[in-house]
Amino acid sequence: MKKALLLALALATAGSASAAGKLEIFSWWSGDEGPALDALVKLYNQKYPGVKVDNATVSGGAGTNAKAVLKTRMLGGTPPDSFQVHAGQELIGTWVVANRMEDLSSLFKSEGWAKVVPADVIKLISSKGGIWSVPVDIHRSNVMWYNPATLKKYGVTAPKTWPEFLSTCTALKAKGMQAPLVVGESWTQQHLWENVMVGTLGAQGWENLWNGKLKFTDPRVVGAFTTFGKVMDCANKDASGLSWQQASDRITDGTSAFNVMGDWAAGYFTTTKKLAPGTGFGWTTAPGTSKVFVMLADSFGLPKGAKNRAETLNWLKVLGSKQGQDTFNPLKGSIAVRTDSDLSKYSVYSKSAATDWKHSKIVGSMYHGAVAPESFTSAFGALIDQFVASKDSKGATAAAQQLADKAGIGK
Repeated sequence: MKKALLLALALATAGSASAAGKLEIFSWWSGDEGPALDALVKLYNQKYPGVKVDNATVSGGAGTNAKAVLKTRMLGGTPPDSFQVHAGQELIGTWVVANRMEDLSSLFKSEGWAKVVPADVIKLISSKGGIWSVPVDIHRSNVMWYNPATLKKYGVTAPKTWPEFLSTCTALKAKGMQAPLVVGESWTQQHLWENVMVGTLGAQGWENLWNGKLKFTDPRVVGAFTTFGKVMDCANKDASGLSWQQASDRITDGTSAFNVMGDWAAGYFTTTKKLAPGTGFGWTTAPGTSKVFVMLADSFGLPKGAKNRAETLNWLKVLGSKQGQDTFNPLKGSIAVRTDSDLSKYSVYSKSAATDWKHSKIVGSMYHGAVAPESFTSAFGALIDQFVASKDSKGATAAAQQLADKAGIGK
């Protein structure tokens, strides 16, 4: 009770626009992603002009380098005021279970966020009666990209199920396309794996994998692994040497027909490759996932012991606000978590994603930190690498269940 009163008092004090002080935020957004964060900092400074913001960025490794520095600081008792983390188990399974984060339920209540943030998302960022971070964006994992001209040339359409995908793959190979599916380095294959799982097991089956109701050794999961092996047989043999951008290039140049990748690819196609949505590149949901939105989100929380607590609460308010999300996401290439965002500010692709966001079943991504703790995901890559080489479904699912047990999944 005392903690709740203290947080309520801090929230009331944090509402003052005359707040003065410092704020240290910690992220891995740099390069192409830097301007979106800069726009958020600028908005924060407009609202709280007396606060000096220290934007501590540690770039590289899709957050791996930043997480290593963060770990040192968190364990050393000198946490940043707020830090970027993938919403869900990446935070909960690491820092919430270690009792290093403050519960933000009071903030969600005072800001009315439960009315505009989908219940499925609240569920993902909640644990043990608390809400632990404020998501600032939504990316979609389950998108299949293609070049409309390539599909027309080969006389095929985008497949709607994984069995149909395999038939289309056979047809394309018969017409001379060596690798109908393009994949890149190991993480892109894990990304593909989760989409085959969701498209085969369904949204509820996928959720049951992570709450312990469905074991990896279940025949349905073994069968889904077998399907994933067949899908990988449609792919290029030089995958390990390609970045996700290089893999995407094979869609635009017509070498391959399909690529399953997150919707940061839309930003790459439009901004870097200067392609028009719908003609230069096309998209659909990954096979079997038409009514599902596999999401990942970047979020920020409030570490216990943060030096500038009132300023941090104000930062979180900006992140969760409609203005904050509509300032950040059009630059980032993502969509707002909020269902009341101003879609006139967004791209053609993002508008379609935002519509689906409102009307789909929302589930979390495994590879991108939403549904599994880092102790699982960090070891899972080697398992997938081994499976792609061996195609041993029973061996892979037995090993995956051992990882899940060790990580405490379903406990």
